[in-house]
Amino acid sequence: MSTNMKQKPVLIIGGSGVVGSRAARALRWLQPKLPITIGARDQLKANALARELGGADAVKIDLERQDLGLPPGAAYSAVVTLLKDDSLRSMKYAQAQGVPYISFSDFVFDIGPAVAHYIHKPASAPVLFLGHFLGGTVTLATLHFAREFRKLHSIEISAVFDEEDVGGPAAQGDMERVAKGVPNPLILEDGKWIWAHGDDAVRGFKGVDGTQWQGRAYPLLDVPSLAAATDARSIRLDFALRPAASRPRGQGISHEVIIELTGEKQDGTTGRVRHELVDGDAHSGLSARGVALAVERLLGLAGGPPVAPGLYNPEGLLDPAYVIERLRESGTRIQRA
Repeated sequence: MSTNMKQKPVLIIGGSGVVGSRAARALRWLQPKLPITIGARDQLKANALARELGGADAVKIDLERQDLGLPPGAAYSAVVTLLKDDSLRSMKYAQAQGVPYISFSDFVFDIGPAVAHYIHKPASAPVLFLGHFLGGTVTLATLHFAREFRKLHSIEISAVFDEEDVGGPAAQGDMERVAKGVPNPLILEDGKWIWAHGDDAVRGFKGVDGTQWQGRAYPLLDVPSLAAATDARSIRLDFALRPAASRPRGQGISHEVIIELTGEKQDGTTGRVRHELVDGDAHSGLSARGVALAVERLLGLAGGPPVAPGLYNPEGLLDPAYVIERLRESGTRIQRA
C-alpha cells in the first residue's frame, strides 16, 4: 500500500452509534496510526469520539445527497456503512472513489440491489457484505472449527442474547424489519434452500450452562456464506433471548454462541462436535471487532496486500485462525464442549 493511501482516513458512517463507536475504538486498537473519520448526524457525539480516538475527525453525513454532504475533494481509504442505507448512496460514493466498501446492515433478503450495483461496476471497488452474525466472526469461527472434518454434513449455530441487549437505533430498526416476517429466514435443509416458517423456523438447543432454549431462525448472511464455503447439506442459525431476571446474581449483559458440526472427520469416523463462544459484553462489542478486522484486511494492513475490486464475504478475505486468535486476545472465551 502506498504512503498516500495510508494517510487517507477510513470513513465510518454511523460511527457515533453503538456498534460504530465500538468499531472505531477496535480499529484504533488494531491500527493506532490509521486516520479515521466519524460520519454521523449527531456531531457532538462524533466530535467527542474523534477526540477520544486521536488521529480522527468528524463529519456530518446526509444520505439524501449523492456526495453524502461531504466536502468537495474529500478522499477516504474505505467507506464503512454501519446503518441501513436504503438509497445505496454510500456504496455508490465508494465505487466512485474506487475504495473498499463494507455493507454491515443487510440481511439475506436485502442484498439484491447492492449485487446489481456491483455487477454494473465490477472493477470499481472491493465490496464486502458483512451482514453476518457478529460482524462475520461466527462464520469465520465455524470455518476454523470445520477444519477438523473431511466432509461436513450439517452446521447448527445457536445464540443466546440478553433481552436488554438491544443495541442502538440502527440495530433496533433492523430488528423491526425482521419482526415484520417478510420474507422468512433462509435455511439450508437436506441440500434444499427454504424460506422457513412455522415449525421449520424454530429449534430447541442446549445453552452453555445446560439450559434448554427455544430458538428462532434469523435471516443473516452466515447461512449462504457457509453453504458456499463447505459441503454441508443442512445449515441454520437460531437465536433465543434470555430474560434479564434469569441472569446469575451480579452478572451483567453477556451473550453466548454454540456451534455444532456433524460430519466425517479426518480419520474417517463420523461424529458431532460442539464449540462454545462466551463473551461477557453486549453483542455490539464482538460485532465491532469483526468490522475492525475487515477494514484492516481490506486496506492491506494485515493478512496480505490491499484487496482488489470484487464482491466478497468475510470468509473470502479473512483467515479464520487469525480471527480466532484476535477474539481470544479481546476476551472472548472459546472452548470445545
